[in-house]
Amino acid sequence: MKLSDFDFDLPEHLIAQTPLEKRDTSKLLILDRKTGKIEHKHFYDIIDYLNEGDILVRNNTKVIPARLFGTKEETNGHVEVLLLKELHENTWECLVGNARIVKVGTIITFGDGSLKAECMEVREEGIRIFKMIYEGIFYEILDRLGTMPLPPYIKERLENPDRYNTVYALVEGSAAAPTAGLHFTDEINKKLLEKGVQIVDVTLHVGLGTFRPVKVDNVLEHHMHSEFYMISKESADILNKAKANGQRIISVGTTSTRVLESNYTKYHTFKETNESTDIFIYPGYEFKAIDALITNFHLPKSTLLMLISALASKDLIMKAYQEAIEREYRFFSFGDSMFIL
Repeated sequence: MKLSDFDFDLPEHLIAQTPLEKRDTSKLLILDRKTGKIEHKHFYDIIDYLNEGDILVRNNTKVIPARLFGTKEETNGHVEVLLLKELHENTWECLVGNARIVKVGTIITFGDGSLKAECMEVREEGIRIFKMIYEGIFYEILDRLGTMPLPPYIKERLENPDRYNTVYALVEGSAAAPTAGLHFTDEINKKLLEKGVQIVDVTLHVGLGTFRPVKVDNVLEHHMHSEFYMISKESADILNKAKANGQRIISVGTTSTRVLESNYTKYHTFKETNESTDIFIYPGYEFKAIDALITNFHLPKSTLLMLISALASKDLIMKAYQEAIEREYRFFSFGDSMFIL
């Protein structure tokens, strides 16, 4: 499998720069992976495709204002820091712009000096381990000094930072949004529950594993960066019961999919856990946990595109993507959606 197998041409004007005024008015492409049939709807029509007894699994992670701009104490050199994940109390793995000037012992000051970071370890590909130095409550300081970590292909300013979080975001810790969930509204969630769809939450803090580009031509040589995930006992019990009863398990997004597939593959059941996963799903993978997937339209050559190609076949996904381009669907984080049946 070559990286070029997962490439496609996307007109730049189809890269969504801002969220739609109403979350659920995005387009929805329905793809039946058994028949190859494609339908074009709107996201609010998703209710018609979910049935009583279905289990809808969401990622309830919350994006934090993880992008920080600071200066190196010794030289006043500018440094951009993206918080990826908290390794343990006050110690964070970060992706650093201008990383070559940040060495062990470097201290970076942010904003008014109420937050400093000391480099404790240098890792490859611009990653550094920092000890955070501050007084007070870390997330309150971050709210004041940090900005939402929008992807680099979004050039427009985000007027309302809440739009880069799902309406059900709860557990702080993500460096990027689980974007398939951005289409859901409180009203849609309410209608699904009234219809008899059971909603289950899991948590995966999105980090480098999800958005890191593939840099090797041989796909199988790519190594996924690990991301932290959690499944509660309550969620595991519901999922195991559903599996035993033959109910459909539908994941919202590739992050929820990676949680479920990683957990079920490891334990051969759904199990309560707090741990990390570096599962890499690409064509040839046999899905064990999910039956269907709600997702966005992904970047060319990305691990996310590889994951959905494993579920529906690369040829079928590329056919659907071409049709979406012809019909002017919006792509990537603030773009339109797809339901793979």
